[in-house]
Amino acid sequence: MVAILPDMAKPAFRIKAYKAASHPHLKFVVRSNLSGKWKRRFFTTKGEAQTFVQQKEAELHQHGKAGATFPDWLRVMAQREHDRLAVFGKSIMHAADFYIAHLEARAKSVPISRLRAELVANRKSAGRAERYVYDIANRTDRFCKAFPGERTADEFSTADIDAWLEGLDVAPGTRNTYRRDLRTMFSFGVTRRYCSTNPVTDTTKARQPDEEVEILTLPQVRALFQNASHDMVPFWSIACFAGLRRSEIERLDWADIDFDAKTIHVRGRRRKTEKSRRFVVMQPNLITWLAPHRCESGKVHPINLRKRFDADREAAGLREEWPENACRHSFGSYHLARFGNAAALALEMGNSVDVIFKHYRQLVKPKAATGFWKIKSTGAGKIVSF
Repeated sequence: MVAILPDMAKPAFRIKAYKAASHPHLKFVVRSNLSGKWKRRFFTTKGEAQTFVQQKEAELHQHGKAGATFPDWLRVMAQREHDRLAVFGKSIMHAADFYIAHLEARAKSVPISRLRAELVANRKSAGRAERYVYDIANRTDRFCKAFPGERTADEFSTADIDAWLEGLDVAPGTRNTYRRDLRTMFSFGVTRRYCSTNPVTDTTKARQPDEEVEILTLPQVRALFQNASHDMVPFWSIACFAGLRRSEIERLDWADIDFDAKTIHVRGRRRKTEKSRRFVVMQPNLITWLAPHRCESGKVHPINLRKRFDADREAAGLREEWPENACRHSFGSYHLARFGNAAALALEMGNSVDVIFKHYRQLVKPKAATGFWKIKSTGAGKIVSF
C-alpha cells in the first residue's frame, strides 16, 4: 500500500539513488514533504530505505501527517517520560494537567502581602472576634516581613515554611500557633486560586512537652483585684471565678449572665451553633463582684482589652510572673480542691474528666481552696476575704 497525501496525487515518500563523493557509503535517499518542507533520510542499502518508507507510510495511514512527522527526539523523550511516570501509575497527560494547573495558578497569584491583607479583611467582615483578627494579623505580618519584595503566594514551598518556623525563637506551642495561622492564610489563598496547593499542610508540627500548669497564689489574686481598674473587674472576676477563656469573655454579653439562675451561658464560637455551648455556675463570691456592674445587655469587657489587661497586671506586679492561662487554670485547680466534683467541673470548663484530673488534681491545698472562694467584694471595690 502506498500512502498518498490528502491534497496530492503523488506518493508521500520517494526512494531515489544517491551519489555523493563526500559520503560514498550512502547509496539511497528517501525524500518527503509532509510538513511543507523537504526532508531527506539517507541509507546504505535500498532495503533499509524501503523498510523506513513502509514504517512511515503505516504511521501516515494510522495517524495522519502529525504522526508521520513526529520528531524522533520528541518520540524518545515521550517514551522516556512515559516510563518514568508509569512507576507511579500516571501518564504524560497527568503530568501535563498538573503542571498546567500550577502555571495557571502562578499566573493568577498575588504577592504574599496582598494575600495577608485580603485574609485579615475577610475575617473582619465575617465578624470574627477582635482578638482573633488582631492575633492572626500580627503573626502573618511577621511572616510576610521575612520575605520582602513581590514574592507571590504560589512561590512558597513546604521547605520555605519549615525553615522559617524553625528559625523562630519561640516555645513549641507558640511555633505551632504560627504554623496554624500560616496554614489558614495559605488555605485562604487556595480558595481564591492564588496558589494551587497549601505548602503549610506538610510542614512539621513542633512537639510540645507535657508541662504542669501554673496557677495564681491567693496573694496574687488579691493583688490583682486590688489593682484592677473599675471597668475591668467583670473581666477579671469571670476569668478567675468562672474559668472562661479570654476569647469567650470577648464574646460574652451581659444578656448571657443570668443572675436569677446564677449561671453564665458560654456560647460556641459561632452564635448559630450550640455545639460547644455550656453553662457555668456562678459562685457567691463571683456574684458580689459582678452585681455592681450588672447590665441588661452589651459587652462585658471594656474597649482596648489587650492594653487594659497588661496595665492591670503591671499595676498588680504580675507582668513578669504571669503563668500561661493563669486565671482559667486557677479556677480549675481551686474549684476541684474545694468542691471535689471532677465531672461537674469538666462540664463547666468544656473539658473531659481526664483533662481535669491531668491538670488540676492536687495542685491546691484545702485551706487555700477555701480562701480562694471567700475572696469577695464589698460592692465598693474593696475586698473581703475571711
